[in-house]
Amino acid sequence: MRAAVLHEIGQDKLDVVDDMEATGFGPGKVKLRVRATGLCHSDLSAMSGVLPQPAPFVPGHEGAGEVVDVGDGVSGIAPGDRVLMCWLPACGACPSCKRGQTQLCLAGFMNAGTPNFRRPGGDVFGFAGTGTFAEEVVVAAGCAVPIPDDVPYEIAALIGCGVTTGLGAAINTARVEAGSSVAVIGCGGVGISAVQGARVQGAAQIVAVDPVASRREAALRFGATEAVSPEEFADAKQRITSGEGFDYVFEVVGRSATARTAYENTRRGGTLCVVGAGALDDFFQVNMFELFFDEKRILPSMYGGGDVLRSYERAIALWRAGRIDLEGLITHRVRLAEINDALDQMRSGEALRTCVEI
Repeated sequence: MRAAVLHEIGQDKLDVVDDMEATGFGPGKVKLRVRATGLCHSDLSAMSGVLPQPAPFVPGHEGAGEVVDVGDGVSGIAPGDRVLMCWLPACGACPSCKRGQTQLCLAGFMNAGTPNFRRPGGDVFGFAGTGTFAEEVVVAAGCAVPIPDDVPYEIAALIGCGVTTGLGAAINTARVEAGSSVAVIGCGGVGISAVQGARVQGAAQIVAVDPVASRREAALRFGATEAVSPEEFADAKQRITSGEGFDYVFEVVGRSATARTAYENTRRGGTLCVVGAGALDDFFQVNMFELFFDEKRILPSMYGGGDVLRSYERAIALWRAGRIDLEGLITHRVRLAEINDALDQMRSGEALRTCVEI
């Protein structure tokens, strides 16, 4: 079968091959035919080495498709069912799951260390235990979440990661209050979803901050009340909050420099929500006096900060009701053979989300 593979960490191009085999099928596993997948910035981060991932590997973790086969002991899904892929399934038995913090379950991360593809040259990993830049993939049954028939594959794929992450940061983690002021730094697909989440929550002012003009324009279409470049952010803070700072600031870049900017633009007693996934050696610093004196809440948000199955259902309900726009997030569509064009569109900031039709 065809798949796009990264041979070594640090390479910037994927190799589309036709000799890949999905492996590992057996009890508790599901084989899926991938129909659509989104390109998320986390894929680029894994390729560059910012996020740890063994190589060679098939990128992609934001996918949807149909069930080809199910292993022994799998219930609730059957061949032919339409599903989205959950790259961080909850085991239901670990301490995090028992506390109701299923987004912190480590079972999904354990999957990332087991190869789930093979080529004539040897084993190949799937990013985050999935690897959706392939025609077929074998995953744990918990990764295959049934979707209603009215949800297109490309919409379901986005819900599988970026939409859930951004919406959940605003709704689950920060719990944005109606009438509040919000700033979102970084307006790709996840940042735009955070903008939409803040709008759903009733924020009065939503300022989108991004260096790319097309992304600022897009943010306005999705609910931002104002969109500014990073150089204009200080002026927006002064005009909108009289210099006090925003009630909520979302960092959706994954860098300590932008996290520090977010902290400085959060009002005393406000909330900084860190959504971007950064590098192990990039350290965010605050001094002990400001940490005590400003009483700002610093809240990381992992995969939307809540039960992902409930978050999927909520995203579908909001989409059906016209409260959020998911179709508009897809700015580019490519075939698997054109995946390197999609990577370039993501790196340049041209694309919010690229749908890859497998």
